[in-house]
Amino acid sequence: SESRTAVLLEPFVHQVGGHMSMMKYDEHTVCKPLVSQELSFYESLPLAMRQFTPQYKGIVSVHLKKDSLGNLTLIASPSLQTESCGRLDNAIGDSSVTIWHKCKWAASTGTGSEHTLVKWTHTQLTKTFKDSCPGKMLLRTDLQYRTDSLLEDANRNQPERNSYNPWGLHCHRQHLNRMSSKHNENKLHQFLLLENVVSKYNYPCILDLKMGTRQHGDDASEEKKARHIKKCEQSTSASLGVRICGMQVYQADTGHFLCKDKYYGRKLSPEGFRQTLRQFLCNGNHLRTDLLEPIILRLKALLSVIRKQTSYRFYSSSLLIIYDGQEHKENTAPLDNHLHFQKTNCTSSHGAHHARVDVRMIDFAHTTFKGSKCNHTTYDGPDHGYIFGLENLIKILQNISEGK
Repeated sequence: SESRTAVLLEPFVHQVGGHMSMMKYDEHTVCKPLVSQELSFYESLPLAMRQFTPQYKGIVSVHLKKDSLGNLTLIASPSLQTESCGRLDNAIGDSSVTIWHKCKWAASTGTGSEHTLVKWTHTQLTKTFKDSCPGKMLLRTDLQYRTDSLLEDANRNQPERNSYNPWGLHCHRQHLNRMSSKHNENKLHQFLLLENVVSKYNYPCILDLKMGTRQHGDDASEEKKARHIKKCEQSTSASLGVRICGMQVYQADTGHFLCKDKYYGRKLSPEGFRQTLRQFLCNGNHLRTDLLEPIILRLKALLSVIRKQTSYRFYSSSLLIIYDGQEHKENTAPLDNHLHFQKTNCTSSHGAHHARVDVRMIDFAHTTFKGSKCNHTTYDGPDHGYIFGLENLIKILQNISEGK
C-alpha cells in the first residue's frame, strides 16, 4: 500500500567500452537495457562462473521523463519483482548514497519532482562531455579526465570526487536520443540490475577486452556478420583472440585518468596491444609489477572454468581487468621529478603486497549455450576462440612480468 520510491538513474561514469549505456542505480548497482538472451544467461549461470561475472540482482522498470524545457532523465520504478528476483542485501540499500543524496521522486505523478536536486539534463550532459574532452568530440585519440578538484576546501582536501569518463557520457547521450526518438514517455522499459564491480575502488583502473576470434552472434544479419568479421580480421581479435575495447588508468603523477576507446584498440598491432597492456599497468611513475601475479592467477582460474563449459559461446562478450589506482604505501616507488610518463617507458617497482585486482566477464547479449531460452545453434565443446584469447593474454602478461 505504501507508495514505492522511484530512482533517478545517473550515467555510470566508469563505463570505458561498449555502445549500450550503463546507468548507476545506487552505489553498488548498475543497470542496462534488458536483452532476453543476456537474462537467460544470468538465470542459468553455472556455479563455477559466478565469481567471474557481476551478481545479477533482478529487473527494474524504467521510463523516460521530459521536463518543460525538453531535458531528458531516466526514472526507475522499483517493483516487487525487483525485490523477489534481486535478493538485494539490506546493506546495499543502506549504503546507496548517490550524488542525489537519497532525493526521493514520486513514482506515479509529477508531484515531488520539483524538489531542488541535481539533474543530469541533456544539456548538462552535452556540456560535461565537451568539458571533459575539449575539441575531441569523436573520442578517437588519447583522452584524459580529472578527478575533479573543484571541491577542494581551504586545506586543499577533496571531500568528494567526481570523475567523468567521456566514453560513458557519449554512450548515455546517444542512448537518451535513441529512446526519445523511438518511444513516448509512458512506455516502460525493462532494465537488468547488476553488481557495480568497481564500487570498492577509489580510483578504478579498468581494461575492457573484447574476447574471442568471432564477435557476431548467431542472430546477426549477413551485413552485420560481414562487418564483425572484417573488424576481427583487421584487429588483434584474429591474431590474438583479444582486442582492447576501452581503458582508463589513473596517472599518479598528474592526477588524471588516461583513457583509450574502442577505435584506438581496433587499430593496434599485436605489438601495440602488448605495449598498451603494459601501459594499463603504468601509473605514470612506475610499472605496477605487484599486480601482475594476482591478475595472471585470476586469469588462469577463469581459463580453467571456461575450458569446462561445454556448448557455451561468448560471442561479443567482454572481459574486465580492474585494480585500484590508489597504491598501498609500501608499493610506492620514490617519486623522481625528472621521470615523466612516456609511452610505456615506466621503471619497475617491486612490492611484496598483492594489490586487490578483479577479473569479470560482462555483456552476454549474444552468448549462447545448450538449453538457453534464446538458443540459435547448439555447439559442442568449450569456446576455443575465447580460450585462445585468454591463453595469449596470460602469455603476454607473463612476458611483462619476466621483463621481456
